[in-house]
Amino acid sequence: MAANVKAGKRFLSTIARRLDTLGAITRGQRQTGGAGLFRSEDNLESPYARAALRQFYWLLHQGKIEGCSLSTFEAVTGLSLTTEEGGLRDELPPITTWLNRLLALRIETQNLLFEVFEQLMTAKIEGAIAAGTYDKGLETITAESITVTDRRTVYTHPVSGAQSHVLTVARKDRIRPLGLADALAIARAEPQSVLLVNTRSSRAAIQLPTASLMLDDGTVEHRVRLLRPTDELRFGLDALAETHWQPADRKLFCELWQAEVAAVPEFTTSTFHIVTGLLLPIWRRLPDHDCQVYRIQTDASERIIGRHIAPALVASMLRNLGIDNVPTLAPEEAWTGLVEGRIGLQLSDGLLLRRSRVMNDHRVELIGFTDAMVPRLKALGLISEIISWKLRLFIPTGGQGSAMLASLLDRHALVGVTDRTAAA
Repeated sequence: MAANVKAGKRFLSTIARRLDTLGAITRGQRQTGGAGLFRSEDNLESPYARAALRQFYWLLHQGKIEGCSLSTFEAVTGLSLTTEEGGLRDELPPITTWLNRLLALRIETQNLLFEVFEQLMTAKIEGAIAAGTYDKGLETITAESITVTDRRTVYTHPVSGAQSHVLTVARKDRIRPLGLADALAIARAEPQSVLLVNTRSSRAAIQLPTASLMLDDGTVEHRVRLLRPTDELRFGLDALAETHWQPADRKLFCELWQAEVAAVPEFTTSTFHIVTGLLLPIWRRLPDHDCQVYRIQTDASERIIGRHIAPALVASMLRNLGIDNVPTLAPEEAWTGLVEGRIGLQLSDGLLLRRSRVMNDHRVELIGFTDAMVPRLKALGLISEIISWKLRLFIPTGGQGSAMLASLLDRHALVGVTDRTAAA
């Protein structure tokens, strides 16, 4: 059990982080280490916590944290945040140092500063959740029914033969709405609860208190939580005042709540897509948005782990993998077009082949590569040269050029063909 001292969460954070690390090492899943005792928010050394701390330093420097000035903070913690000119330093104390120094402060100061930090971290996490970028780690999907309706092979490793697949998965979930009796019990247990009705949609909700947020400019947004039969909403008090939610008498609230519960279907169906199998070679070709990894078990007892792909991004991902609308162009024909400067080739992983004029000579150049790709590309036979202090890669224009291009296309699928103007 933790004492009611905010900075004491530093010890819980250390335990949560180390158990997550232990779970990742021993079971390949970081959440298993804590056996469900800790939440991801308990780890105060996460990227969201570090971003919140940076914002905390900025607000402190701007004098926007009530109850503690910059000079007071530097004096009591021994941390220096400013340069000789008075600006905020580029290299600020890390989260571990800040947490340790916070423990040396008086309890009331600890609680004041940690409350500001928690509000900032909550804002960062909720923002990441809303944007679909929040890292929950490996998440297990449970449903009444999970079936694979389509399975498509999108990549086969040229050496090992291991494959990558895109699966279309149908799921059926049972909806369990919050009953009226349970809703009224929650309202009675919270003195600040308010029964609400939306005058436009005729829906019911219970207004409950929730944590406030500190915004980037240092202002505090006081919020409330609206509990509904199948979901919950969060509003700032100012934003709630501009909606159609209004206090209602108990009779009207009960009628509308019951009506909405009765209208809820027993099941809901949905479809999602995941990429499974060999992922590392094609990881850079997958969409940057939503890198959530799911674990599922189908009705046929098949266990699957894969990366979720948003429905709107499936088509573009397949094109990037060279699956849909693959240009039909033989390596010999493609090579001739490149050498003559008639075409350019767009490859997966953001690569582009085109004819370039280098030192009064036409050469076939590969652009868009990363530093990590260079050894593998050179192993295929590409020539590297430093020109104007920049590394450039070329396919020799001799007799082996066509074969070398074919090997390159085996590893980086042909995505598109551009005309001479685009290739120049």
